[in-house]
Parts: sequence; C-alpha cells; structure tokens
Amino acid sequence: MTGDDAPAAVLERLELTEYEATALAELLALGRTTAPDLSEAAGIPKARIYGVLDALADRGYVKIIPGRPKHYQPKPPERILERAVENERQAFERYRQDVEAMREEFLETFEPMYEQASEDVTPTEELFWVVDVGEPSEEETRSLYRNAEDSVSVITKSFEYFERVEPALADALERGVDVDVLFLHPSHLDESNRAVQRDIVAYVRETYPEVDLRFSREQLPWRGTFADPSMDYETGRAILLVEERDVPLSMRQAAVTENGSFVAGLERFFELVWEYEATDPDAVLD
Repeated sequence: MTGDDAPAAVLERLELTEYEATALAELLALGRTTAPDLSEAAGIPKARIYGVLDALADRGYVKIIPGRPKHYQPKPPERILERAVENERQAFERYRQDVEAMREEFLETFEPMYEQASEDVTPTEELFWVVDVGEPSEEETRSLYRNAEDSVSVITKSFEYFERVEPALADALERGVDVDVLFLHPSHLDESNRAVQRDIVAYVRETYPEVDLRFSREQLPWRGTFADPSMDYETGRAILLVEERDVPLSMRQAAVTENGSFVAGLERFFELVWEYEATDPDAVLD
C-alpha cells in the first residue's frame, strides 16, 4: 500500500466501493469543492462522480451545498464514523424486522419438514467440536463468559490473552458470576511468561479483587475455561487446550464441549488441584 492510496484503503473498511473511498479521501483532503474538480483530482470518470457523491451523501458522509454549480463538503471524520455505526444499526434493525415479519411463515413451512425428518432418528450428542487457537478460540471463551450464570473456572499458564476476554469477564462479574483462576506456578515458566503472568496477576488483583487466584505447584495437562458445571451432569460448557510443547500455537486447535458429564469431570479435577496442589498468590508473589 502506497502513501497515496492508504487513506482510501482505510475508508474501504467502511464498506465503501473503491470509487466512493477514493472520492471521500480526496474530498477530506480538499474540503469543499465541485464534482468536476473532484473528478479530476481523484481520477474518477465524470460520468461516475455524481453517482458516487450522491451515494456518499445518502450515507451521511458528505453535505451537498446547492448552487450553480453544486458544491460538496465532507463531514468531520468523527461524524463520518458515527454515521457509519448508525447506518449499520439501522440496516440491522431493518433486517431484524424483516426476519420477524417472516417468522410465522418460516416456522409453518419448515418446522413440519424438520420434525418429519427427525422422526425415528436416535438423537446423538456431539462430545466435542474444535476451533482454531487464536481469535476463534478467544471468541468461544468470550461467549462462555457472556452466557455463564453461576461460575467460571480458568486454568492457564499466564493468562496472556486476558486483555482480549476482559470485557466479557467484567460483565460476568457484574452479573454476580464467581470467577476462579488457577495459574501454573511461575517456577514452571520461562522468564518471558513469568513477566507476563506477574503483570496480569497484579492487574487482576487490583482491578477485580473478587476474582479468586491460586497457583498450581504441579504441571497441568490442559488449559482452558469452563462454566456452570453441575454434579447432576445437566449443565456446563468448556473450552480446553491440551499441552503440546512441540506444536506451534498457530497450528493448534481447542476443543469445545457442552457435555455436562465431561464438564463435571473438569470441575472435579479443578477442585482437587485447587484444594490440594495449589497455593495462594501471596505465597508465590512475596
């Protein structure tokens, strides 16, 4: 990306066409101008420039000033971003209303088909499904926090991904969800991970004192997060990653499960380590 086309490329992320992004970028640089002058400056054919400017005006990014000739003036960048969000909100609301309008017809059409196809089929529950480590696994973790009702338990080396799940964790705490975090003892970490862990632990203790923290003195065979386990095996959801030292993180996958029995087993493992093999932060950090 060159310096000349970088602003237009940023604007394309607002779901603008190439011509629209180029025109708006040039207009922001020029200020108030006419369509022919903008056409020449931006390299957009004159046959297209009026349609492009009308589209930008319809989105609320450009003000049309009547006259002979008409002038076009860009809205301030902050206002453009506000309009972009509002446009998406309105589009989603229209989509939601369209879906609601078709709900009765949709269900009347497809529910009998689904029920007929499901007859005489023995239901089976998928024990696991997998997601790539990184943004997909972090989104599953955020979803777990967002849907938790009673408790969330975390097993982690250093909680290095904390910043990316923090808003969801904070929301869970606001709803009264109990959060326990079991770290791997820093003696099992290299210096880089120890530093990350030290900073995260200090931040969590100061910002979220209601979160309980402990450190496992022994190595842990897996890392992950699980929520709302029950000993009647009826509820629970988890995402976990087994220890694979020789496999790069970018090539690994995390397992997700909603099997209540399995999540209850994870909870039992967590409780045993927490009670008998873990120590509190003061004993580690002092």
